[in-house]
Amino acid sequence: MKPRQSGFRHLIDSTHYSLKGLRAAFRNETAFRQEVGICVILLPLAWWIGSSPVEWLLLVGSCALVLMVELLNSAVENVVDRIGPEHHELSGRAKDIGSAAVMISLIMAGLTWVLLAWQKFFG
Repeated sequence: MKPRQSGFRHLIDSTHYSLKGLRAAFRNETAFRQEVGICVILLPLAWWIGSSPVEWLLLVGSCALVLMVELLNSAVENVVDRIGPEHHELSGRAKDIGSAAVMISLIMAGLTWVLLAWQKFFG
């Protein structure tokens, strides 16, 4: 068993692993790449649509939330696929639940963007 790091070394190692995970997700997960692309387009618009720091945070945060949920969903899918290729009811359920979480985060992000944009342009 590897000895546990602490302090600054732990922070460096954790950052390395996190960046490694982001690269792996971007390289291997189409949905994550698509969502990153949408966020890259939307984030500059957040400065224009958001009329206050709180509105800006809601817009940016909704994009970040989608990416976080997609990362967790991808992690669940990878673990399930690692267990075995055969179909199992619980494996399918785990993947479906992860997909549902992504869908809910996308709906919430969409509502956030639509409502704040509506308020800015028509309110």
